[in-house]
Amino acid sequence: MAKPTGFLEYPAKHNQGEEPLHRIRHFNEFYTPLPMEERRKQAARCMDCGVPFCQSGEALFGMTSGCPLHNLVPEMNDLVYHGNLKQAYFRLSKTHSLPEFTARVCPALCEAACTCAAAEGAVCTKDNELAVIEYAYENGLVTPDLPLTKTGKSVGIVGSGPAGLAAAIWLNRRGHSVTVYEQQPLPGGLLRYGIPNMKLDKRIIDRRIQQMAASGITFVCNTRIGRDISTVQLCKRHDRILLAIGAGVPRDIGVPGRDGENILFAVDFLSDITKKLEHSDYEPVSSELVQGKNVLVIGGGDTGNDCVGTCVRLGAKSIVQLEMMPCPPETRSADNPWPQWPRVKKTDYGQQEAAAVYGSDPRVYQTTVQRFVSDESGHVRAAVTVSLKAEKGEDGRFKMTPIAGTEQEIPCELVLIAAGFTGCEELLPKQLGIEVSPRGTISTEQKTYETSAKHVFAAGDARRGQSLVVWAIAEGENAARAIDASLMGYSNL
Repeated sequence: MAKPTGFLEYPAKHNQGEEPLHRIRHFNEFYTPLPMEERRKQAARCMDCGVPFCQSGEALFGMTSGCPLHNLVPEMNDLVYHGNLKQAYFRLSKTHSLPEFTARVCPALCEAACTCAAAEGAVCTKDNELAVIEYAYENGLVTPDLPLTKTGKSVGIVGSGPAGLAAAIWLNRRGHSVTVYEQQPLPGGLLRYGIPNMKLDKRIIDRRIQQMAASGITFVCNTRIGRDISTVQLCKRHDRILLAIGAGVPRDIGVPGRDGENILFAVDFLSDITKKLEHSDYEPVSSELVQGKNVLVIGGGDTGNDCVGTCVRLGAKSIVQLEMMPCPPETRSADNPWPQWPRVKKTDYGQQEAAAVYGSDPRVYQTTVQRFVSDESGHVRAAVTVSLKAEKGEDGRFKMTPIAGTEQEIPCELVLIAAGFTGCEELLPKQLGIEVSPRGTISTEQKTYETSAKHVFAAGDARRGQSLVVWAIAEGENAARAIDASLMGYSNL
């Protein structure tokens, strides 16, 4: 236990963010870590409470409560409180291969499940994790992880997102030869091309990739399996294959006028901006698509928020963000008790910035697009929207139906569709003869992660469906154990 009275003596205090009107001038991360003495106080608030849902990762009423990686949260916090960040890093590394990513982009399932969250502010475990991993890098603790012995076995991993990277780290540590294939110019997958730089600086990814390469992991980029290398060649090169290709097929909206110019998928837009930033050495960039334009973002999730924050920085004239579902309550409702994931209203960084620039929250709830209107040249100029009536069914889910007479025309010269993803790409599963689920994800044995094709495994969003980075990492680590057991007859990972 860190400090028995810590949660009574110290209020929760998170890393401080730069003011919205200042941070929109750049594309860099904008949170300042607390001084170490204050960080230790925050860690002292964790008291090894005896009901640590924070590390459970259990599904409660269809949502995850606690960390799917089963991080040893109370132990890490205790070590931070005592100022022993070196041992805190080693403790964190027992379960977590990529903490620098979740410490930046995870919604902190551990904090939502924290006992202190039931009464006051949760322990700031996410910020504590960031302090630990950055200390480890700054003090030379994150070194090449060279295996003690080599097994002579080879694993090919297709996809370098969080699931692929996590699996590569664990399989390499076991002594297998690991090659990671990536169709983009640089490794990182979703981490690099789907998350804006202000949430996850791409140099943080580069730092980890360099450490992995120094550990003996091979990266082959600008290479699409099934086109540049056939699936037959791939299977001949490696004893086992892991498909960590994500769920990258965006969900479209089939309404009249969808074929208008400048109606884009959010993931393509965000990827293009990231590539521009990398080419500019992370100096501010511009976009004629956005500058001075009215922007409509369709989708109220994390990707939609990322589009809002990005468009604010690129000088949009106005931004409207549509959300089909009703506005969540400000606090937990009676049917959403702790330690369930809190279904409450969250105003994220992009919405904060839009409110600061344009004077109001950009979100419009219970609204969807009926059709798009284009000008004579075929460029979108407006969207006709309609309000939705929310009716809760017997299963607890909302049924949304249009309300006649509520149609409105919203001016927009750029539309970004952030309506989620429907599954993984079809080419690779088809060429490998792998069964795909009705949701478009790769079907596997639940515990072994093996697909219907012998010696071919799948993990991450490609298997699970669209989810969180922390779940992708957990999937990658679990798949690594399954592949190791398949190769060696047992696994000690």
